[in-house]
Order: sequence, then structure tokens, then C-alpha cells
Amino acid sequence: MTELTIPLERKSKEPLYEQIYNFIKREIRSGSFPASTRLPSTRALALHLEVSRSTAQIAYEQLLSEGYIEVVPCKGYYVSGIETLIEVPKILEKKQQSPVLAQSSLAVDFSPGGIDWKHFPYSIWRKLSRNILSDEHKDLFAAGDSQGEFRLRSAIASYLHYARGVYCTPEQIVVGAGNEYLLMLLSQLIDDNRIIAMENPTYRQAYRVFRSLNQEVVSVEMDKNGMNVKLLEETKASIAYVMPSHQFPFGIVMPVKRRQELLAWAQSGEGRYIIEDDYDSEFRYKGIPVPALQGADHHQRVIYMGTFSKSIAPAIRISYMVLPAKLMEVYNNKISFYASTVSRVDQMILAKFIGEGYYERHLNKMRGIYKSKHDCLLNALKALEDRFEISGDYAGTHILLKSNNGSREEELIKKAGEKSVGVYGLSSYYIGEYPENYEGTILLGYADLSEEEIEAGISLLKEAWC
Repeated sequence: MTELTIPLERKSKEPLYEQIYNFIKREIRSGSFPASTRLPSTRALALHLEVSRSTAQIAYEQLLSEGYIEVVPCKGYYVSGIETLIEVPKILEKKQQSPVLAQSSLAVDFSPGGIDWKHFPYSIWRKLSRNILSDEHKDLFAAGDSQGEFRLRSAIASYLHYARGVYCTPEQIVVGAGNEYLLMLLSQLIDDNRIIAMENPTYRQAYRVFRSLNQEVVSVEMDKNGMNVKLLEETKASIAYVMPSHQFPFGIVMPVKRRQELLAWAQSGEGRYIIEDDYDSEFRYKGIPVPALQGADHHQRVIYMGTFSKSIAPAIRISYMVLPAKLMEVYNNKISFYASTVSRVDQMILAKFIGEGYYERHLNKMRGIYKSKHDCLLNALKALEDRFEISGDYAGTHILLKSNNGSREEELIKKAGEKSVGVYGLSSYYIGEYPENYEGTILLGYADLSEEEIEAGISLLKEAWC
């Protein structure tokens, strides 16, 4: 390719280099520029578009840093192989679609399930991909360990110990493609007649998985400290599914006393277990990190589950669970013949990403980015503080607004939708009936929004609700 015609808007507020960058990126993502397509040199592109060479250079440098293009010495710029790119769309991992407007028509979408995919470490991931796919790693295309690559499980065990206070060995870890798959495996390790207790409201995807497997599920109401253990005792459940470090959707951090009560419940009955879903514990913006419940379990009653979907990208689809000794024995005897559902290549890339310190640096970077967005949101919400009670802040990537003037959830969603703003009701996460006496409560996610979008969105909500 010697010429590349790009429709530049020279009077636009968007800089010319951004227009060039966005056009080429769109063409690569759509497949219009397939892998190995040669791009014009920066000099040729600048001459053809009648822009400065530095403008073309800045656009190419951004594409290079994100892994969309590569430089071949003495030859020029080429579109990267698609296998080295990870496309991270705005997925709705833990939310329901707004009933008012389709997502594509929203000016601002406060999705509680998004992530900031724009800061995915493309260049690092691409470099590690190339290293792993070198000739010396041809064996990675053979069948691997059913529990996951030992190197990855070792890296996860080491990370969990120093970052989350989890005590485990690589032999206790099972890697799988998403928590849904791991929950399906787990259901085969427990008796069919077990009853599972879940917090209410809760992560609906886990509830749907359990019900699809014909597991009996009971809901247990929550108080300000999390799952009410007294109410749990009144059920016939022998398994409790909880999110103690940052409950979804309430955002509650379970205090030490309640954790001890929950562990005591598990220890007091034969075959009782706690499933600890630690889905986004990496993001906490006030105080020290809260250790995992598993670290305080001295009787092997906690099944710990984690994922890289929130901290890296949903498209990677790598999750893991740490099984207590007894369940690990059942796993080995009963279902260890299942092949791993995660590519060995992806596992080894992630193992290097963690083991060589990139993951920790990425988390530190994202904490700073999310904290800045979190603070921006709270500052913007001061305009609505006379109408709403704010909760669930200082952790995770969403907050809750509870109406204090009698506004109903459906009314709030409808009015926001009329301003092309997507907000999401708490009722979507309840098992069974939504409490009649509960004031309208809205979830606002901010991970995949810029600070400008957050401020614009809250300004529109103020117009809609005030």
C-alpha cells in the first residue's frame, strides 16, 4: 500500500493525528486491513494527506504501542497478526440491559459491568505472545494439564498469598474459562441434594448457573454487614455463596466479626462449605486491602474463586478456584479427566505476565485510573446528594444511589433513558420478589467511562431527576 486516503475533517476539534489513528484502527478491527497488510511510510502518508510528518508519526506510534501495527526492519509498517490482538468490547458481564433504550443509542452508559479496556497493556501482551510462540515452545500445542498449566497455577498461588492472604498450593488450583465453567465443575464435586444459600441481592449469573444444573438455591437476606448468618442457620443449606471483600451489587465489605460467624457456621456442620467469590478485590481506594476469607479458614471449608476478567480483560476468559483438600481429592477421583478449557498458550502468556511483575504494575496503574474516575463521580454527585444516599463507594467500579424522596426505580430509569443515559436498577439482582418497602436504588458503573463522560452523564441525570 503506497497511498491511504483518509477523510480528514480539518475544522474538527479532534486532532488530525487522532483522526488518522482512529481510521486505521477501525479498518484493522473490521478486517478491511487484514494481517500483514503493508501501510505507507509516515513520509508517504504525510505527503498524500497533506499533513506534517510528525502528525503521521504520532498516529503510527500510538498504533504501535497498542499492538495494531508492527515495524519490520528495512521494510516498513505492517498490520499485526490478529492472534496477537485482544479485542475487549463493552460487554455486560454483571448487569441487565436497560429496558428503556438500546445500548447503542445511549449518550452515556453507566454500566456496572464494564472495564477500562482502553488501558489494556497491548504492547506487553504482544511481546509476551511472541516470546511464548517462539520455536522453543512448540510443545504448547499438545494437550496440557487438566487443572491448568503448573507454571500459571504457581504464579496464581504466589500472587494470592502476598496480595490476598490466601494459603494454597498450586496443586489445589483449578484453572478454567470463566467462573460459570468452574461452578459447573464444582457442582459435580458436591452432592445433588445439597442446598446452596446465596446473598440477596446477588450476582445473578452464578444463580442462573446453579439453577440450570438443578441445584436447589435459597436466598438469605442481608444486613449492613453482609449475609445474615442467623437467617442462614434457619435454612437447610450446607453451602453458602458469598462475596465478602466487595459484595455485588451492594458493595458491602464484610467485617471480621461477620466473617468469623460465617466460618463458625461452616465448621459446625458436616460437609458445609463457603464459596468465596473474590471477583474484584484488587480495586480498593481507601484503607488497606481486605484479606480473603480463605486466609482465616483453618478447617478447609472455604472454596476460593477468582478471575482476571475485571483486572485484565473479559476476553481473556481465565478464572480459577482453590479447592479444600477433601474436595481436591474428590476432584482427582471423579472429574480430573476433563480437559482444561483454556488455551495453553494463553495460560503461559498470563503466567509470564504475573511472574515477571507486569500484572502488579498493571493493577497499580488501574487502581490510580479507577480512583480518579471514582473521585470524579463522587464529586459530580454532590449535585444530587439532597435526593440520594450514596453507598458502595471506595471499592470496586460501581456505586449505588438510593432515593430518599420516594422515587421508584422504574421512574428513575425511564427519566434517565429519556436523556439517553443508561442506569441500572437494583431489582435486577434480586432472587425472587423485590422488597416492596425498598426505595428506588440505581447502580452507576464508571470503569469504561472517561471523566468527561462521567461529568456529562451526571449533568444529564440532574436534568432528568431534579
